[in-house]
Parts: sequence; C-alpha cells; structure tokens
Amino acid sequence: MKVICRKCKHYFVTWDKDKPHGCRILGFKSRQAPSLVVRQATPGLQCQYFKPRSRKVPGDQK
Repeated sequence: MKVICRKCKHYFVTWDKDKPHGCRILGFKSRQAPSLVVRQATPGLQCQYFKPRSRKVPGDQK
C-alpha cells in the first residue's frame, strides 16, 4: 500500500515555509512529505504509523 501523508491522521501542515510538512507521531517537520523521509531513512519500508483520517459526515454532531 502506498502511503499518502495527506490522508493520514498524524499529518499536519506546519505553515513554516522551509518545512511545510509534519508528522505528529514521529515528531518532526520537513520540506518533503514525511513518508518520503521515512522511506529514505529506512530503505524498503513504508511508514508503519499510517492511519487513515476519519471522514467527517456533514451534519454529524458527534
């Protein structure tokens, strides 16, 4: 399965122009998507912490 950080619940936008991507669970910000940084640091492995974001349903008051 290909990891797409923007679809992960741990991904966040940092609003830092030098490091716009962040991962809450791994605790870092980077210029590249966190999944690419993980793949470079651990050749052959995808991010093990990927969890899909829960989808919000319009009108759902949970």
